[in-house]
Amino acid sequence: MPAPRTRRGERLRGDEGGIAVYTAICTIALLGIIGLAIDGGGKLRATERADAVAMEAARAAGQAIDPAAAVTGSAVRVDPEAAQSAAYAYLARAGAQGSVALSADRTQLTVTVSGAYPTKFLSIVGIGSMNVRGHGAARLLHGVTEPQ
Repeated sequence: MPAPRTRRGERLRGDEGGIAVYTAICTIALLGIIGLAIDGGGKLRATERADAVAMEAARAAGQAIDPAAAVTGSAVRVDPEAAQSAAYAYLARAGAQGSVALSADRTQLTVTVSGAYPTKFLSIVGIGSMNVRGHGAARLLHGVTEPQ
């Protein structure tokens, strides 16, 4: 079938393939948006897990009470070295990488967990993983109890 002609006798060009190109562009854009949503949500969950592990490691550290002082009833305090060891032990059991730091006055313990979220969709464009960090802190108990 010949192409329709205008008043001056010129041939009109049709839209052959125009819809296919539009559909391909829209499909790629929608897949990109879905990929960002899935990988963004995955990174958020990985960050929440890193925060939870860091907070639990700090909690475990805060429970490392000095047994010698607690048994005699003279004081209830946390042994800073034992607290640091307890935090590292918790990180090892949880399968997490991290660091534990004591403050200069040895009353505050900070745990930082670092890891990576392996991407599902963004690996197509060369982003294989995204770094995540979690933080937790505990004030180490220092005090003297009153004898009863």
